[in-house]
Amino acid sequence: VQLQASGGGLVQAGGSLQLSCAASGFILSIYYMGWFRQAPGKEREFVAAISSGGGRTNYADSVKGRFSISRDNAKNTVYLQMNSLKPEDTAVYYCARRSRSGSSYNDDDYDYWGQGTLVTVFS
Repeated sequence: VQLQASGGGLVQAGGSLQLSCAASGFILSIYYMGWFRQAPGKEREFVAAISSGGGRTNYADSVKGRFSISRDNAKNTVYLQMNSLKPEDTAVYYCARRSRSGSSYNDDDYDYWGQGTLVTVFS
């Protein structure tokens, strides 16, 4: 199982970025997937999750209305579209595979993690 996150970078506040998570070594279409982030000096926190078919999504309150999670199972890829970025969104962003069906905000409920991609938002 491998998860490869990409798309991070340096962006001005108010800007947008799209993160991608390329999955391999398992059948992506049967798993819920999530995005988490960890800011410097802080604990890792939930950002968004999406059901196996993409019909259900969940978001942290801090990103609702600004971020959008989606997936293309045919391309084995999960996305995180981030709009109206704020300096407080600065973090390393990780994609993760949910270990069982159903969304979860708890990172203990995810069994495989990507290496992370750094997003830096400057004002």
